[in-house]
Amino acid sequence: MGAITNNLDLWVEALLGTLKLFFAGGAVALVLGIVVGAMRVSPVPIARAVGTLYVNTIRNTPLTLVFFGFSFALPPLLGLRIDALLLATCALGIYTATYVAETIRSGINTVPVGQAEAARAIGLSFGQVMTLVVLPQAFRSVIPPMMSVFIALLKNTTVAAGFSVMNLGSMRDWLSERGENQLEVIIWVMVAFVGLVLLLSWVQRTLENRWRVAR
Repeated sequence: MGAITNNLDLWVEALLGTLKLFFAGGAVALVLGIVVGAMRVSPVPIARAVGTLYVNTIRNTPLTLVFFGFSFALPPLLGLRIDALLLATCALGIYTATYVAETIRSGINTVPVGQAEAARAIGLSFGQVMTLVVLPQAFRSVIPPMMSVFIALLKNTTVAAGFSVMNLGSMRDWLSERGENQLEVIIWVMVAFVGLVLLLSWVQRTLENRWRVAR
């Protein structure tokens, strides 16, 4: 326990950094992913094309390269100095949004077509059909795969450690400079992530049970 008790300040800072990246990146991914997922099933060809291009381009690009783009290409392009945490959040959110979009699209495809057609028949617009009829049902069917996406996002936060963002992935380097055993540090980082993933799994089960009753 000495690796933790003797360096509690760093562990708290690293855990907070990981949580900031997870929640902020998850919010970006969820909002953007819902929009892109709706574009993927839109009756407008241009919207479908843009959604498909975005998903296929970003999803097939390694996350590290996305980080490189945001960290080293975007600030000089804009002529601004941007906080590393903000850049990492954008990189994680935009990358994860592609998986959220595909998960949402799969959920939309589980909703019977007749329901959307009936909604359009009574005069609802495409946006109203999606928000009032289709998406509420789609969300219920995609809880397990969506939680898998967010678990992957949680683990992907460690990539930000290589781009000057303090998080749990940074602990090995920081504590090695303080003389701590690197293997012990890695084991404790693993334990922290296992605990966080178990917490997300509990949230998943809670949502599944609650929404199953709602049906």
